[in-house]
Amino acid sequence: MSDGSRLTGVNEILTWLLDVVQNVDPVLRTVIAGIAVMLETSVLVGLIVPGDTMVIVAGTAVGSPLEGVVLAAAVVVGALLGESFGFWLGRYFGPRIRASRLGRKLGERNWNRADRYLRRRGGLAIFLSRFLPVLHSLVPLTVGMSGYSYRRFLAWTTPACVIWAGLYISVAATAAGTYRELADQLHYAGYIFVGILVVFLVLVFVGKKLIERAERRHLADDDQILEQADGDVKD
Repeated sequence: MSDGSRLTGVNEILTWLLDVVQNVDPVLRTVIAGIAVMLETSVLVGLIVPGDTMVIVAGTAVGSPLEGVVLAAAVVVGALLGESFGFWLGRYFGPRIRASRLGRKLGERNWNRADRYLRRRGGLAIFLSRFLPVLHSLVPLTVGMSGYSYRRFLAWTTPACVIWAGLYISVAATAAGTYRELADQLHYAGYIFVGILVVFLVLVFVGKKLIERAERRHLADDDQILEQADGDVKD
């Protein structure tokens, strides 16, 4: 098989996959994405549901700015519902959940990190936790346990959800749109599509690591902070 034929085959497979997604009823597609993100942001469940993957898949089927706005709205609402669920669970059942088998499976270290982070950073912890693994599921529960007001919680988490949804949907829609424009002209258009998504996911991974590194001091326990301070003095 020649390189041209192989590349054409990749385009055909990718076109078929994109068409399968686009042929799903838009309302159903949007609802599924919203539910997936709701589960992804819900306490404990969010650790196993790949909501970001569902948003990317749904985003590839966006055919107009209006569709993108509607999908983004559904994703944001789903995220807020999931985080609100975690908040109210924390308000009424937080200690029980923390002491449960599932809570213990998460590890006391992660619970303590969420507690410290919220105590030290306040509302900014709520905003940034949307972009941090594990914490994005634990922080809403921790906020509910802390007595933090629900209105202030929404004020901090809503902008984070909007930014997150906007980034994922716009990149997925741009990658799919670029591919459809180039598929009939370039044999390697499929690789461009995959490349855009890979670069984006790498940037997301790096961005999360940079945020985590920048916030490391606020996530660390008191002993670790003292050790770092002693090390700085010795240096």
